[in-house]
Amino acid sequence: MNQGAAGLVIIGHPAKSSFNHALAQRVVDVWLRAGLKVTRFDLAAEGFAPCLSPQEARGLPSDEPAIRAHIAALTGADHLAVVHPVMWGMPPAVVKGWIDRVFALHEAYTFPDGAAEGLEAIGLLRLKTALILNTSNTPPLREAERFGDPLHRIWRDCILGYCSAARMERRCFAPLVPSEAATRAAWLDEASALARTALT
Repeated sequence: MNQGAAGLVIIGHPAKSSFNHALAQRVVDVWLRAGLKVTRFDLAAEGFAPCLSPQEARGLPSDEPAIRAHIAALTGADHLAVVHPVMWGMPPAVVKGWIDRVFALHEAYTFPDGAAEGLEAIGLLRLKTALILNTSNTPPLREAERFGDPLHRIWRDCILGYCSAARMERRCFAPLVPSEAATRAAWLDEASALARTALT
């Protein structure tokens, strides 16, 4: 059923031994077994440059080959997974920079008649589903009561809902640091199940 579909997996944690990497690998494994063509980008490992160029800041397309490759992978993806830790209620800088540079004007979204002021954006991405997997050291109840989980709305409304009609699923595994091996094993199994569900 998924033959010919494309999946894109983004990892936003600098340590290859991280739990984030293990989560991302579960998604890659499930999607490959399901027949997807999977592209995997480890942002820190490739030295992804998060800062916009002056031309990008003016809404002009990037001419950097690495950025063009990321844009091509995103615009060609049917399913997206982004795995990153939560930092101050937000994605880490490298992931935020990836969003800034890769969810580009006239690639991920545009506006009627090319105008940008006061008009509703038109999403251009063909994404069917998006899976956002996060880790945090804030217990979920405290996150909800104290902070209200702003990251959920950022991903759902400000990014994916702006650029696509993708069905989004987000799961934050927390608190990570004090978790035991059995808990982490169960979380990895849950990530595998979420990756499978994303394809249905």
